[in-house]
Amino acid sequence: MIPFTHLHVHSQYSILDGAASVRGLIAKAKGDGMTALALTDHGNMFGAKEFYDVCKKEGIKPILGCETYVAETSRHNKKDAKVDRSGYHLIVLAKNLVGYRNLLKLVSAAYTEGFYYKPRIDKELLEKYHEGLIISSACLGGEVPQHIMDGHLAEADQTIQWFKSIFGDDFYLELQRHPSELQEMRQNVYENQVLVNKQMLELAQKHGVKLICTNDIHFINQEDADAHDLLICLNTGKDLDDPTRMRYTKQEWFKTTSEMNQLFADVPEALSNTQEINEKVELYELNSSPIMPIFPIPEEFGKEEDYRARFTEEMLLEEFTEQWYNSIGGYDKVIRVKLEADYLAHLTWEGAKPRYGEPFSDDVRERIEFELSTIKKMGFPGYFLITQDFINEARRMDVLVGPGRGSAAGSVVSYCTGITNIDPMKYDLLFERFLNPDRISMPDVDIDFDDDGRQKVLEYVT
Repeated sequence: MIPFTHLHVHSQYSILDGAASVRGLIAKAKGDGMTALALTDHGNMFGAKEFYDVCKKEGIKPILGCETYVAETSRHNKKDAKVDRSGYHLIVLAKNLVGYRNLLKLVSAAYTEGFYYKPRIDKELLEKYHEGLIISSACLGGEVPQHIMDGHLAEADQTIQWFKSIFGDDFYLELQRHPSELQEMRQNVYENQVLVNKQMLELAQKHGVKLICTNDIHFINQEDADAHDLLICLNTGKDLDDPTRMRYTKQEWFKTTSEMNQLFADVPEALSNTQEINEKVELYELNSSPIMPIFPIPEEFGKEEDYRARFTEEMLLEEFTEQWYNSIGGYDKVIRVKLEADYLAHLTWEGAKPRYGEPFSDDVRERIEFELSTIKKMGFPGYFLITQDFINEARRMDVLVGPGRGSAAGSVVSYCTGITNIDPMKYDLLFERFLNPDRISMPDVDIDFDDDGRQKVLEYVT
């Protein structure tokens, strides 16, 4: 039996069209012994992160993609009536991290620039963001199948030539077979698939383009077809007994490797080429540490280059400990955190004078030192510097600022730097509810500005 990978897959994130959960799809793939799985929801990547995380957890290679809508003319064309409302379907898969980022750009532009009934891209965008992408001609809604069904074989040739010129060996022609038991669907879908597939075989040989086979998955098991049918009725606002309503073939379940081998036994290369794509796709990391803006520390306080001259790696390892030194990311990042932490400490102690008066009590001193140490080793002093800066600037602009809401009110550093106006020592509030080294996460300060002044603060921050 030829190994197989599903490359045309819709989840519940194909809104009111897909009836398969991300976890259910991955469980089915794993249960069948598949090593990879694609996700290609209609026009969006809403499920990409969940899909990626669950795939990694279950040992399945995630192939992130999208079934895009390609405008027949231009994504900017939103006036020429029905012809360009949704465009042609096209499967776009990310081969690597560069491709993933380009796919994000395509999908984003589809909404921000090309939305007209559907989020649409166009060939201009495909050419601009082609690097790292694998393309498949998609279902009967694709441009090549549409030309074939219309009898425009010359246009089909031209379309294939265009995609091949841009994507080279990363462009594939897609075969689908949905031999429905419903007579209407056999006539409207399966017979057209037979017609298209026959031409696809000839066009693939003529243009030197490889074939793949897919099943256009919309639900997980064969018995889920009726539930999916109800979902389509909800989507279209039609009754089940409406003879004019949109129907699927009921063949769009997650077919096993064995079922796909039986379905495409006469085109073994279309099966094996799904594995070729699987092997082309690289593993890459989506998760990354937050990238904080760099707060401009006054030069008279200290410069990063001066700190580099003063503090060696050994000194910083001793100050931060090896665990936190490595967690922050090594010398270059730690030296910046050291400078930010020292400046935050300066602002905190200065702010503590009018808040608590001098000399400081032992409780106040110990609390400030503990909080500053925790903030420093977790790598977050820059966050506090940025937050105190725009909150204090808001007050200077006569914008009303709330006194403090949520766990941030438990921080003495927040109180001393003006982020909050509630004394956590007086009310016995816990800093650990806000920031805890045993539960590493970004600090989260809830801030309230008055309605009239909020825009001023946004303009200052940006």
